[in-house]
Amino acid sequence: MLEVISSVNEVINNFIWGVPAMICIIGVGLYLSIRTGFIQIRRFGYSIRCTIGRIFRKREAADGAITPFQAVCTALAATVGTGNIAGVAGAIAVGGPGAVFWMWISALLGMCTKFAEVTLAVHFREKNAAGDYVGGPMYFIKNGLGKKWMWLAYAFALFGTCAVFGTGNATQVNTITAAIDSALLNYGLLSGSGVKLCNLIIGIVICLVVGLILIGGIKRIGRVTEKLVPLMALLYIILSIGVIALNIEKVPAVFASIFQGAFTPAGVTGGVVGSFFLSMKKGVSRGIFSNEAGLGTGSIAHACADTQKPVKQGMFGIFEVFMDTIVICTMTALVVLLSGVEIPYGQNAGAELTIAGFTKVYGNWVSIFTAISMCCFAFSTIIGWGLYGSRCVEFLLGSKSVKVFTVLYALVSIAGATMDLGLVWDISETFNGLMAIPNLIAVFLLAPVVLKLIKTHKESEGFQ
Repeated sequence: MLEVISSVNEVINNFIWGVPAMICIIGVGLYLSIRTGFIQIRRFGYSIRCTIGRIFRKREAADGAITPFQAVCTALAATVGTGNIAGVAGAIAVGGPGAVFWMWISALLGMCTKFAEVTLAVHFREKNAAGDYVGGPMYFIKNGLGKKWMWLAYAFALFGTCAVFGTGNATQVNTITAAIDSALLNYGLLSGSGVKLCNLIIGIVICLVVGLILIGGIKRIGRVTEKLVPLMALLYIILSIGVIALNIEKVPAVFASIFQGAFTPAGVTGGVVGSFFLSMKKGVSRGIFSNEAGLGTGSIAHACADTQKPVKQGMFGIFEVFMDTIVICTMTALVVLLSGVEIPYGQNAGAELTIAGFTKVYGNWVSIFTAISMCCFAFSTIIGWGLYGSRCVEFLLGSKSVKVFTVLYALVSIAGATMDLGLVWDISETFNGLMAIPNLIAVFLLAPVVLKLIKTHKESEGFQ
């Protein structure tokens, strides 16, 4: 039975994350970029000023909302995850260094897609029975496209609910246990026979913490993520910059391999990775999976922001993709390519390749810090996706269902810590991709609304 499920899922997954779907995602990003005059490039400085300025602005959000900066941190909490560590390493191994170039291209267009998603989410959001702001693709489909498109809203919410338990929780907890086990075993603080008990304890602790945070509602989620996200990103960037500084003489050659490998991968990988399309597919798909531009999930967090300016909040979406892919994913790629670690081209690889890059440069002691980074990345993803799942369930079944979802979501942490999750990860990845279809259709159809909102913002803010 499991083999049949696996086979069916593989067929669907190959289509969802295959060339046709990627063309659709890239196509919508290009269409929005052209219609907006490449706003993600023209107004990049404005986006940075809007975002960085909020870091140092201390204020409380109104009831039922979080501050704009907490909103972007919550969205980044979900996107900046193990995909930035494991996903990038896997893309390089299977698609060669050129996959990094295509990751950049997908991010460049994805900035505009995410800008549109966030702008629409804030514009079409509602307040629920508890007085909290709720929004995202299901709401801008409902309020922007009307009743005849409601099936699309329900499809997004259903796919989102199915995805969160695997992508957002179980696989992330599994990453946390793997990182902690590796560090403890490396220093002889844990024996092989004690791994299962250790993982069970970790799972129970995560279950309790996640439950307490999510039950606390949107404000508690915002307070946790605004502290956790900058800390984890800073720690990882510092470690990565150290690798770059210690191998600075190799940087020109590495960038040359990225650009050469984007179009002639065989020349860089010795013929193991010879397909230009494979390099492009891996780079684009991993980039999309990392920054979620096109999936619509990040806009759910942004809809909770205490702001009445949809376009200004949309600028956070541009910053979000930039930080996730252009900064953090690039750091991971440079660690792998500069460290001199042996890359198994043509084979699947994950976080172990990135960790090997760090340990080759710094030594085994750095495994403690990489374990902390991975735990922070994974835990923040659990919190962010917990919010996404609760909003999807609320849209489908009403606000009373949220508490039941929260309990189930927290309990999944125990399963994630103690089970083999190969098939769970594959199925979750498929549902993750399925969310993109209703979201992209809606964003494409609502492009005129985005343009109108930009025009209004220009008139009121002196926005050029």
